[in-house]
Amino acid sequence: MTYDAVIFDNDGVLVERTDFDILREATRETFSQFGVTDLDPDHIDDMTVGATPRQVDAICDTYDLDPETFWRTRDGTLSRAQQAEIRAGRKPLYDDIGTLTDLDVEMGIVSSNQQETVDYVLDHFDISHQFATAYGREPTIESLDFRKPNPYYLEQALADIDADSALFVGDNESDIRAADNAGIDSAFIRRPHRSDWYLNSWPTWEIDSLEDLHGVVSA
Repeated sequence: MTYDAVIFDNDGVLVERTDFDILREATRETFSQFGVTDLDPDHIDDMTVGATPRQVDAICDTYDLDPETFWRTRDGTLSRAQQAEIRAGRKPLYDDIGTLTDLDVEMGIVSSNQQETVDYVLDHFDISHQFATAYGREPTIESLDFRKPNPYYLEQALADIDADSALFVGDNESDIRAADNAGIDSAFIRRPHRSDWYLNSWPTWEIDSLEDLHGVVSA
């Protein structure tokens, strides 16, 4: 198989992940912006990672908040927290991203993180020229339904690139399933945080480094 395009997940693949405690504190700060300080700890966790539209509606109803306004504020607050981590050097690019410079294929990014965060990564590290397209989530509740494994954003990226044969590189099972749902191949990258991760979905390839893609794209 020879690929003419490679799409990447962002966090945990191109750039290091954000510490959960940073994200959790940003969620707490979001609630405090609406005057809510007496919080159920589970509600903070639910709104930090993996929130569904139903959860957002239910938890906002508990605290008498407008769901759309709360979620837009939440996404902005978490994005700014991640941007601060990037500026502080605690969310750097992985060292092997430099090996993509001479990977002779079109490249793109598809993330379940905020579009604002993806754009900041590209601008701060001055790597936007390497990627033909880059998608994150809009700051809306509806966007939660479009997260991977839904192939919605992946299919948009593929349409932008117009590739004949594409590969999606990720560090989560949702990435593998999104690729399957989009009808393309996948590569699971075993970063240190995934070294002992057991997979229930099987990727087309497993790699240890982005450098390995040089052998994969023309295999």
